[in-house]
Amino acid sequence: MRRIIFASTNEGKFKEILPLLRNFDIEIEFVRFKSTEIQSENLEDVALEKSKVAYVKIGQPLIVEDTGLFINSLNGFPGPYSSYVFQTIGNIGILDLLSNKTDRFALFRTVIAYNDGNTNMTFTGETKGTISEHITEGGWGYDPIFSPEGSSSTYGQQGITNKMTISHRTHALNHFAEWYCKNYPK
Repeated sequence: MRRIIFASTNEGKFKEILPLLRNFDIEIEFVRFKSTEIQSENLEDVALEKSKVAYVKIGQPLIVEDTGLFINSLNGFPGPYSSYVFQTIGNIGILDLLSNKTDRFALFRTVIAYNDGNTNMTFTGETKGTISEHITEGGWGYDPIFSPEGSSSTYGQQGITNKMTISHRTHALNHFAEWYCKNYPK
């Protein structure tokens, strides 16, 4: 079985990706890793730099992940600053910012960055949707306010299994896993 490390501080993300990568016969190990993120408007730049720093510290093939929520009527805010915005104003703050907005279109984008010391690549996945009018139960992060396109329920209401069938993270991980299996056969 292939083996790779997922370097992150977020065990919620790890729990989401674990079964998906196992479906590709990739064993994944969680390594708690925190770094100072570069400031960039580009998620790919953030993920690539994070993977370089993680590889220097861990010294084994790994992936890192960076996700942004891009809200149309807020000119793409919070985008690459989604984690900080969630920590400071949370879902209530986002709903307050949208209180007078009719355009609630949003896009979740995930970038997975792979680094083995020689190869450093990114894989992107996106899910279109809307920001709900209120906070629902379930999930973590922005899950209780994001409804994927074609659904009246939020990620939080859908539960992890249903969320993972359509999520931005799944799309990015599928791109990574297909590439990884092709380039690193058992």
